[in-house]
Amino acid sequence: MWAHSANVLGRRQLLSDHARSTARLAGLFAGEFGAGELGFALGLFHDAGKACGLWQEGLLRAEVRGGRVGVPHKELGANLLRGVAGAAAMAVLGHHGGLTSLEDLRGLDSADAARGAAGVGSFLDLLPEAERVLAGTPMSLVPVGWRSGNTVAEIGVRLVFSSLVDADHLDTAAHAQGWAGPRVRANADMAALRDRFEAARRERLAGRAGSPVDGVRERVYRRAVHCAADSPGVFRMPAPTGAGKTWASAGFALHHAARYGKRRVIVAVPFVTVTEQNAAEYRAMLGEDAVLEHHSGVRSPDSGAAGRALRPAAENWDSPFVVTTTVQLFDSLFARTPSRMRKLHRLANAVVVLDEVQALPLRVLTPILDALRILSEHFGTTVLLVSATQPAFPVFDVWRGVNVRDVVDEPRALFAAMRRVRYEWWLDPRPTLVEVGARACSHEQVLMVVNTTADARSVFRAWAESGADGIFHLSTRMTPEHRRDVLREVRGRLAKGGPVRLVSTQLVEAGVDVDFPVVFRAFAPAEALQQAAGRANREGRLGQDGLVVVFDARDMSSPAGYALGAAVTAEYFGPHGEVEVRPDDLDALDRYYQTLYRRANAEYGTRAAEIQRNRHRLDFESVADGPERAMGEVNGRDRTLAFRMLDDDTVPVAVTDHDGTTPAAALIARLRSEPGQARGIVRQLQPYLVALPTRLLNDPAIAALCEPVLGDLCEWTGPYDKHCGIDTTSGAEREVW
Repeated sequence: MWAHSANVLGRRQLLSDHARSTARLAGLFAGEFGAGELGFALGLFHDAGKACGLWQEGLLRAEVRGGRVGVPHKELGANLLRGVAGAAAMAVLGHHGGLTSLEDLRGLDSADAARGAAGVGSFLDLLPEAERVLAGTPMSLVPVGWRSGNTVAEIGVRLVFSSLVDADHLDTAAHAQGWAGPRVRANADMAALRDRFEAARRERLAGRAGSPVDGVRERVYRRAVHCAADSPGVFRMPAPTGAGKTWASAGFALHHAARYGKRRVIVAVPFVTVTEQNAAEYRAMLGEDAVLEHHSGVRSPDSGAAGRALRPAAENWDSPFVVTTTVQLFDSLFARTPSRMRKLHRLANAVVVLDEVQALPLRVLTPILDALRILSEHFGTTVLLVSATQPAFPVFDVWRGVNVRDVVDEPRALFAAMRRVRYEWWLDPRPTLVEVGARACSHEQVLMVVNTTADARSVFRAWAESGADGIFHLSTRMTPEHRRDVLREVRGRLAKGGPVRLVSTQLVEAGVDVDFPVVFRAFAPAEALQQAAGRANREGRLGQDGLVVVFDARDMSSPAGYALGAAVTAEYFGPHGEVEVRPDDLDALDRYYQTLYRRANAEYGTRAAEIQRNRHRLDFESVADGPERAMGEVNGRDRTLAFRMLDDDTVPVAVTDHDGTTPAAALIARLRSEPGQARGIVRQLQPYLVALPTRLLNDPAIAALCEPVLGDLCEWTGPYDKHCGIDTTSGAEREVW
């Protein structure tokens, strides 16, 4: 009996070979979180329905005619395993189409059983070891810890489903390519990786000029490495901006992984710009082979050569050091499809570093915190929360009782030692954006951070019209390559003392290493104000004389999501009579977060409550896609109640005419002519992609400039400004980036 049609060598794959190989791999993957026997069973039974004569006949017909077999096969294995595997049998039911719900598993009726009954005997004859699996007592394959709560079981099902689909895909790919067996990377030597990182760090420190804050950075690093010896669990790194958190968090993670046998380090950051910067830094220190950067916004087609080629890059985190975005991480964790979830088993027995953790969206914070707690308590994951503006997570019920240990001793003393700026507040009377821009431009070296792309373009154009020297612009309307070029020029001018006036959206605050004597920041939530201040006098060479001017221009634009945070910030920070409360006041920051969470109803909001309710019901489809609408309402699911890190979807567009020297046009041409090579080509295209909000394409004029290429990837055929990038505005764009 066959599992798959003929491969490149003209050989079919035996069903018994595929089942055993998938079982071995799935058991290996699930063994990392104590579910090896369950993973083995799911792998062994996942294609049991293929033992049916109808399916075998369908395979032979499909070989001749092309297309799909057209005979269902997932129900039999799920039916057989329901008794010993419980809800985890959903993994078999969804190993092609995705996890659905416990009700769907319970709904497998006698007709489903009858269709597969003919194959039961053949399957058990083919794989005698399957009978031993079925001889177990009810729920015997389910780890005991999963029974401590429904959301624990929910995460368990997600991880074991991931183990199954990864194993299935790896074995199927090996057969298709004619390989002797699945290609799985050997476990990395984390101690060797730690030592490589330490050597690279020493070399870099020896080769660069000293800074007044180097002593503080070394103290933070040493403390992080010391705390890495503590037992696995949840940690915080409440270090101020400029304190060297990038190195310190990696040092903690690598030392901890080496000491406790963790398989990998996963660093998740909220912004693609930081992913690019940090991944480059880590690759230089750890080696190209050790670091996987995953933030591709290109969604693969559902089928065809291009889809098959793209999917491995987006699915499998088989690397000892992964750098990704929090969007990629958590949207995958709460997804339901094999392509999104294949990587999830890599979270078990890993160190997960969440950088800039204050940026996690309030509307889905409860399920995120619940999942992090469960991963730490039940699946061997160590979590490090990194931020200069640590959120008040302990006020959430799902976080109560979590033993969170600080990786920084005496945070208040550390913040005092790193105080490098003074604040000016330009709030009343409110100026115009033109007035603020003109005053900022009067400084030879200045960074001006605004809240939207429209405001950034407006300020830049005003500077250009004034004839100011050394003016630059940054936003995500520019390609990563373009942004890197700008930052390279900006840093060079800063180092030489030349004129440099940079206007940027918030992206410059996200770990971008620049050091200006003066920063102007549009009024925003407190965490953004402190992040902006971290770009002023970053190296401390001006003592405490860096200047941060916080302004509230009456004609500036702000994204809707800023309104509440900015209002609460006005209550707790800034000038209050004779007293000034700075954004780096830790007590005020804690009160700010507690008030913000309460007013936003972050813990018990409608979306968070619905997601948690569906997680308890093991309704994966409702978590990922939203609950079904009530009778009489519009058909479909209510996606406003689904788990989504970003409510504004984006479309990746490739810019092929930035400066006439990039290979983007040639890469797009290759992608169209060689879709089977999509994986490598899309990776090469990353520096030339801009993410446009999907809603902008509702404008026919903009949609006409986006020529479809592959999946949701488009080529931008409109103008690209050499300073500001893509300009899609007919009015003010209220976008942060």
